[in-house]
Amino acid sequence: MAIPEFEPGFRAALDEVRPNHDRSNGADNDGSGAEKAEAAQKAKQRFELTRFNAVLLSSSSAYLVKGLIPRGGLTVVWGPPKCGKSFWTFDVAMHVARGEPYRGRRVQDGVVVYLALEGGNGFRARIEAYRRTHNIDDAPFYLMTERTDLVKDHEALIAAIRAQIPGDMPALVVIDTLNRSLAGSESKDEDMAAYIRAADAIREAFDCAVVIVHHCGVDGSRPRGHTSLTGAADAQHAVSRDGADNIVVTVEWMKDGPEGDVIVSRLEHVDLGADTDGESVSSCVVVPGETSTPASRGKKVTGTKKVALDILRKAIAEAPAVPPASNHIPPNTGTTLVETWRTYAYQGTITESDKQDTRKRAFARAAEKLQAANLIGIWGGYVWLI
Repeated sequence: MAIPEFEPGFRAALDEVRPNHDRSNGADNDGSGAEKAEAAQKAKQRFELTRFNAVLLSSSSAYLVKGLIPRGGLTVVWGPPKCGKSFWTFDVAMHVARGEPYRGRRVQDGVVVYLALEGGNGFRARIEAYRRTHNIDDAPFYLMTERTDLVKDHEALIAAIRAQIPGDMPALVVIDTLNRSLAGSESKDEDMAAYIRAADAIREAFDCAVVIVHHCGVDGSRPRGHTSLTGAADAQHAVSRDGADNIVVTVEWMKDGPEGDVIVSRLEHVDLGADTDGESVSSCVVVPGETSTPASRGKKVTGTKKVALDILRKAIAEAPAVPPASNHIPPNTGTTLVETWRTYAYQGTITESDKQDTRKRAFARAAEKLQAANLIGIWGGYVWLI
């Protein structure tokens, strides 16, 4: 059968759509085939697909500090100013640097890079107090005190860490605080999104944990600024002070772990001598604390105190009041006004007498004893349960 002849125009169109290797007997004249193969190989390396039967449980540790800091995750430590969040974070970081268990929790040891962006001189005193108290000369802990814009500077920071700690990448990078490492607004979606991407870039560069120390909002009920930070966190811990001035850390959120755990610490004063002017220099170290004073532990609340305490619980439940941010009032704690509590007490059974003076004295005595027993906290006209 004769092969039909095509019109010249149709033959030209056929040549255009025919693959290159058909026209050139397998040779890539323009190199596009090799480029496509290379691109396909790169895509394969970047996006690896694993079949169901090949997905195996990892035996490596998923934590840096068990129940507190996930390995390769983002952790937010937040609270009001002067609540002890930086002291507590530094103490946990030193447990990582020294490879020591933290309050009975397992710890994976590793290099720590700590960006102390608020009060560098005070932080140096803090390190000296730790050094003397724990009698250590050195640890794989690196301090940086220069203020930085993390969004703009994170690539330079990654390069500096690689250059100055060669062959020994950090297991933990602490950014203390978010406010001192953000040039934009904490409340703007785009600014916080860019900040989270910068923190993630550090985490991905070293496959490390990143801890961000952050302040609370005006009402003290959550971290300040845009909620995308909480959404991006693998763990979040709230820090506050209780009525005995203890540092109370509550595990609010753990992506792959238990929540609600409470860690109580206190600050112990350390005298560091005198400066060149002859003035005293001191700092503090973190030590385990207790949730109640020895005098109040184990004692049963009875009589007028029990009545007043029960009425306070009712007042907080029915007439809560949100206090302003304060170093003295723990965030995320149910509070009410002292005046509201007093009104409830007068209307309740704080005393059987109808006389105003008698009720007033009974309430005052009960409130004083409950506060002395470290069962309630009172500050600025607000009252809460401890």
